[in-house]
Formats: sequence, structure tokens, C-alpha cells
Amino acid sequence: MLDTMHANQDIDLQAIADAADEAARAIPPAWPLASSVAVNPFLGQTDQTLAGTGALLGRATGASITMPRAWYREKIEQGEISDADLKAALSAARETGTPSSLAELKQALASDPAALAAIPTVADLAAKASAIDWPGIASERFGVWAAGHFDAGQALWAAPKDKSAYAAWRAIATHDLTPEIAGLSGFARFVADAPDNASDAIVYCCDRLGLLTESMASYFHRLLSDTGGWAQYARYLLWQAELAEQTDRTILDCLAIRLIWETALLERYDEHIADQWADAIARHAQPARPAPEMVIDAIMQEAHERAFQRQLASMLAASPEPATGYRPALQMAFCIDVRSEVFRRSLEAQDPSIQTIGFAGFFGLTTAHRRFASDEREHRLPVLLNPGLESRSGGPEDIDADRSSRYTARAVRAWGRFKLAAVSSFAFVEASGPLYVVKLVRDALGLSTKTKAADPAPQIVTEQSLDDRVAAAEGILRAMSMTDNFARLVILAGHGASVTNNPHYSALNCGACGGYSGEVNARLLAALLNDADVRQDLQAKGIAIPADCLFLAALHDTTTDQVTIYDQDHDTADHKDDLAETRIWLAAAGARARTERALRLPRADGAQDIHARSSDWSEVRPEWGLAGCSAFIAAPRSRSTGRDLAGRSFLHDYDWQQDDGFNVLELILTAPVVVASWISLQYYGSTVMPEQFGGGNKLLHNVVGGIGVIEGNGGPLRAGLPWQSVHDGNNQAHDPLRLSVCVEAPREAITAILEKHEGVRALFDNRWLHLFALDENGQMAWRYVGKLGWEAVAVACPEKRT
Repeated sequence: MLDTMHANQDIDLQAIADAADEAARAIPPAWPLASSVAVNPFLGQTDQTLAGTGALLGRATGASITMPRAWYREKIEQGEISDADLKAALSAARETGTPSSLAELKQALASDPAALAAIPTVADLAAKASAIDWPGIASERFGVWAAGHFDAGQALWAAPKDKSAYAAWRAIATHDLTPEIAGLSGFARFVADAPDNASDAIVYCCDRLGLLTESMASYFHRLLSDTGGWAQYARYLLWQAELAEQTDRTILDCLAIRLIWETALLERYDEHIADQWADAIARHAQPARPAPEMVIDAIMQEAHERAFQRQLASMLAASPEPATGYRPALQMAFCIDVRSEVFRRSLEAQDPSIQTIGFAGFFGLTTAHRRFASDEREHRLPVLLNPGLESRSGGPEDIDADRSSRYTARAVRAWGRFKLAAVSSFAFVEASGPLYVVKLVRDALGLSTKTKAADPAPQIVTEQSLDDRVAAAEGILRAMSMTDNFARLVILAGHGASVTNNPHYSALNCGACGGYSGEVNARLLAALLNDADVRQDLQAKGIAIPADCLFLAALHDTTTDQVTIYDQDHDTADHKDDLAETRIWLAAAGARARTERALRLPRADGAQDIHARSSDWSEVRPEWGLAGCSAFIAAPRSRSTGRDLAGRSFLHDYDWQQDDGFNVLELILTAPVVVASWISLQYYGSTVMPEQFGGGNKLLHNVVGGIGVIEGNGGPLRAGLPWQSVHDGNNQAHDPLRLSVCVEAPREAITAILEKHEGVRALFDNRWLHLFALDENGQMAWRYVGKLGWEAVAVACPEKRT
């Protein structure tokens, strides 16, 4: 039957290429561990609704894109989701199969839908026919090869890098007897006889598998989804290449490898699975349309989000009049990261003359940075952008220290390789093992007191004219809505995390800084704004920075809520009293923030337990990261001052009346909002689809290739957030909500920007994000309903304000 299925099919090469490209772009990219950033796992489906994406991913993964229906029923029973929320969500639904009334919706909610099942692959069908776990074997062998091929420096014996991924795999697979031992006889010969390049292999396999043109994209997506994080890492390589206006074919190589497995298995088991395989092809050829049960679940998710929005509207309903006519004693700018909200609120509580500001944590400087004694370029900027600057830590005066640090680093690396080498590792354990007892005990008890010294002050090495520096300073200050009334001391606080034995440490750093901590960008901006020549020329542009105003950089440690001020970067002789008072305020704010955060952390009895978590190598939840993120507010800080937003809101300062031409608003909607959506949807995906888009169990993790983790000793790379990052062991720590974006600006201006940027508009039109326009009182007055339309929001009852 195999021959008759294939004999008369014409090969449409362009259709195959288009289908492969479509499938590749349906896969989200996964950044390596060293610079891990949050990624929207539904990046390839932003042109679809939630229900439509559920249909697509259901056939590819067999997983639901929403929480179990019983979870929503419990929310209704507890009164969290009201009938009004259900009615509003029902009226907003636009898919076919939407219930006609609230009663019909409630009736449907009473029963659970049947579990989803992915369309079977040839490996799935062969496993049923033979009782051999072919999907597991294929995944394991793929993972073993990929771990070596994609290794980024972890392996002592690195695999050759002179071949494409497909060619490198063929060189290994032709000598791998595991498939043949398992029962796939002749597999090595089959691989050796396959086409020499991935493109030809994909065409060859499409012919042998009898694929219909209409089924290819769906089937290819199914196979790439099966490879888990390996395909996502290959998609990252394509992302990086296209950002540099190049291309990369690694993900197509991965597809070709999976197709070779499928084709070999079909030739082996064709007589047993031919009918089932023909049915699978036919199912892939059908459009992915959401079933009525998916539509109902999407409506329930919308209702859950409407319930949250009611609470948020009530909280923002009464805003105090902003205090005017005084000069702040301290201004401190933080990243918009939701963890900053807790600290900002705690700091403002120390003194009414303290003003905090929210801005993207890279502070508008897109720099490729070289750390002290390092030649590696760290892209400390949003992954959506290319570097616009080059910077390095230290200058000519640090050359001797730089050389000494390099020698030390080389010695440490050599010692590390000696400890792990194939022969010397055995002698090392025998001879030196007892000497490490003290270190093991100290580290196990969290008694290590080592602190890493700060790098010398960073310097921009890209040649810039005075006009360039002035333009950069003006643009950043206007984007921060900081054009007058500067305090004597202005602190620019980047953020990072201090954790131990945590492969995902960079995910706790600043996402706007590419997964690195934000102090480099803050120090660079402080130097720029302290430049006397820059300040003088800013006056002509309407920004007068007083002579007694000093900008300093700082680093907010989100794990311990300690703040390090880089006062050694600038002359602080005239600001000693300001700094002394600021340190008192920061210490008190840190203690208050730790107390609040301890309430959410498992096994934390109070603020005193927070520090220990950062140095405990057995702690799987040193902090919650951005778990709970649910809102993005771009408005003057006065709209949220004093409100306990519980560390769930991104707060971006924005005053539209200072924004001529709405250029700053356009920047906010197209950069920080998009980055925040990636964060929000990564947490959503890791919560509702943990097997597909979650990082798995930290207790089982092994770092592989220096780029990711696997569970156990093989299998798919686990991309996304570990389960311990979204669950406390008993309950979810993250409430799966699509982000509600609240912007205080004229609706006409917001609409014009959406009309200009189709990609951003798609996020709102398909409700991956919710959008609200705040009125002149800071209330959520208008809801964006798609297709550039708005509807009025019922006025919320204001909370009492003191």
C-alpha cells in the first residue's frame, strides 16, 4: 500500500518549502540559559484567537490552552467570577459554536470536556502496533545527538562544528545501533541512503510518507512540537540570524531528521498502520477549527480576566491629586518589572518627599557590553532590538587589573577542566576530595560570605558626537517624563537576582537587558546625565538639570531586596548627607518589602528568612520572579500611588501631555508592552501547558550543552519556566491571566499607533492582551474591542482613599 500511496503524487517543491517555513515559525524561540529571557510561547499564533490557537495546538500537542473546566467552576462557586463577568465574556465571543445564552453557557460548564489527543505520528502508530516506545526512542536519540551538536562550551570534548545539523546527525546516526537493537532493522543504512541535504530529505520523505499538500504544515508542526525545546532552540538561532538580516536553516534540519525517523518507521510497519496513517494525513489536511468545547473554555478564561479587571478598575477608580510645588528629596527610577512595584511602594512609604519612577530597565541604551576582563559581548537590551552601542567595563587605567583577572580566570578554567577530565577526575577525587569537606558543609548551610566585587565603571566605546549624546539624553528623559523638578539626588536602579545552584538564574534578571542584570545600563546613563556638556545643551531643549543634581546608578537585588549604590562612579562630596539619608530609607524599604514577600514564599516565616534563600543551594524557590503579573499601567505614578498592587503590575511612568507627537506612547506600545506580553504569556503557557511550554521539575534537571535543561539523563530540552516557578507545591503561584494594559492617553492617539503597527494590533485584536484607555481621572473608561474600535466601561465604585 505504501507504494500506491506514493506513486502518482506530484511533488510541489514550493508548497513543501512554504509548509516547512510555516511550521518553523509556529514554534517559539528559546534563548540559552546564560541570557534567558521570557518568550511568548504563542508567538507563532498571534494572528489567531485563544480558541483558534487551542485548536491548532491541540492537534499538535494534545494539550488544552486553558485551565481545566473544574478550575473555572471553583472560581464561580467562590464568587470570584460573577454572572456579569460571564455575560460580558459571552457577548465578546465571536467564534462559531458560542452558546446563545448565559443559561446555555452554565449548562455546558457543568460537565468536563473529553481530553484532547494530538493527531498521531507514524512513531505513535508504530508504537501501538509493536509495543515498542518508538516516540521515546526517537526523542532520546535525537536528544543525545542534539546535546553534543548544540553544546556551547559545557562539554570537555566538543563535537565538530563544521557541518550542518542534518549532516552532523547523519554522521552519528549511520553508526548508532540503538534503533536497530530496539527493532528498527536497517535504520543506519536507511539514513546513509537518504539525501545528503535537509531540503532534499524533506522532499524525499514527503513523497515516501504520502503527504497531501494541505496536510504538510500541520504535520510538520506536530513533529517539531514533539522535539520540545530542541526545536525552540533552533528557532532561536533563526531569530538571531534574521535580527542580523541573515538566515539559519537549523530548524529545517531538525524537521528533516524527524521526517527520516517517520519514513523509516512507516517502511517498517506499513502493513500494520497504513489505514491509521492515511486517516492521520486526512485529519492534518483539515483546517484547525475550535470545537464548541474549546470556545466555551476560551469564554471562561475571558470571564476570569474580566473578574480581575473589575478589581483593577475599582482600585484605580479614585486617584489622589498629585502633590505639586515641592522639590523631591529623592527621585529613584526603577525597571517596570512587577517586582519593583513592591519595593517602590515600600520606599515611598518612608517619606512623602520620595518620588519613584518606572521605566524599561535597559534605560534606553541598547548596548553590547564587554564585562571586565572578558571579550564576550553581552547584549544588554531587549531581544527585539539590535545593539546601537558598544561598551566595556574599565578603561586604560584598569589594564593591569584586567590582565591579572584574565590570568586568574584562565587558571580557574584550567583547574575546572582538570577536575572533570576523563582520566584526572578519578585521581582528583581520591586525592583532593577530603579537602572539600569544609566547603561542602559551608555551602550546604548557606554560610558562604563571598561577594563578587563590582566591575569598574562601564564606558561607551562607540564614538559619539556631543549632538548624539544630547539627543540620547533628551530622548531618554522625555520617555521617562523627567523634564523638570529634578531632585538633588536621582538614582537609576537596574535590577538583578542573587541565587545559588540555579540554572535559570538569568530568567530572574532583567528581561529588558537580555537576561542580564541592569546595573551596566544604569551606570552608563548616570554618566551621560552627569556630563556637563550634555546638561548645558539640554537647557536649549527645555530640560534644565540643576547644578546640584547628581545622578547615581544602583542595583536592586530582587531576591534579597537590597540595593547597591555605585557612588564610587562619581564625585559625591556634596551629597554625603543625601546619600546617608537615602541608605536609611532604602534599608527600611528593603525590610518592609521582604516582610511582604515572605508572606507568599513557602517556608518563609518572615523577612529574616529571605537572605538565606539566595545562598541556599537546595532552595527551588528563592523568589517568585514575575509570577502573578497581570497588568501594565502607563500613566503618571499618582494614578497608582498608595495602591497595593501586590507586585502584579508593570508600572511605566507616562504623561501624555508632555508627549508631543505621541512618539513616547508609540515607543511604549511597541516595545515595553510587547516585552511585558512575552513575560505574561510565558507564565501563562508554563501554567496551563506545563508539559509543552514549561521547564519541568527543578529536582530532576540536568544542564545540557550550557544552553538548557533536561529532566533526567536524556530526552527533549525543557524550555519555559520550571514548575516550581509557577506552583508552590500545593497551589498555583501564578494566576493565568492575559495582561491588561491600561494607558492614560487619548484614544485617538492609541488607535493611530495600532493602525500603524499591525503586529501590535494583532495582540490586542485577538485578545492576547487587553487594552484600556484611562480618562483624565485615571479611571479605566474605555475598552478596546478590536478592529480599532472602543466601548465604554462602566464606572467602577472607587475605593476609599486616605
